[in-house]
Amino acid sequence: MAEPELTRDLRRVQQLTRVLDTAITVPGTRVRLGLDALLGLIPGAGDALSAALSAYPLVIAVRHRLPGAVITRLLGNIVLDAIVGTVPIIGDLFDIGFKANVRNRRLIERYAEQPARVTGRSRAALWIVGGAVALTITSVVALGIWIVRWAFESLPW
Repeated sequence: MAEPELTRDLRRVQQLTRVLDTAITVPGTRVRLGLDALLGLIPGAGDALSAALSAYPLVIAVRHRLPGAVITRLLGNIVLDAIVGTVPIIGDLFDIGFKANVRNRRLIERYAEQPARVTGRSRAALWIVGGAVALTITSVVALGIWIVRWAFESLPW
């Protein structure tokens, strides 16, 4: 893509990020929030709409052919924000603190400045997250097997 188009798209991502994550400062604090946190207060539909709006930076990343590892990190931020956002109260607080849109904007900006570094870090992050997920699943399965064995051994046969 031509450089002016990338610059224009980044400016749009910055504007969207402001609206979704940092438009309002809570009086007397340094806490900033946006439409994402407010939409999260609407059960069900609010988080879905917020996730849909948050997909714009992902579209920009695909349009400008960012590497798969970077796109996966962008998507991961959106999915994590959407999933945790569905939990009442905790999800709303998470929306205020996590700011997936700010994270995604910064990731795209850093990629534009240092593509090789961001790609390498994104790959490393995906391996770490994948390993943590695999370890968690293995631990849960092992614990489940242990509980079932313990329960059957405790029964008076």
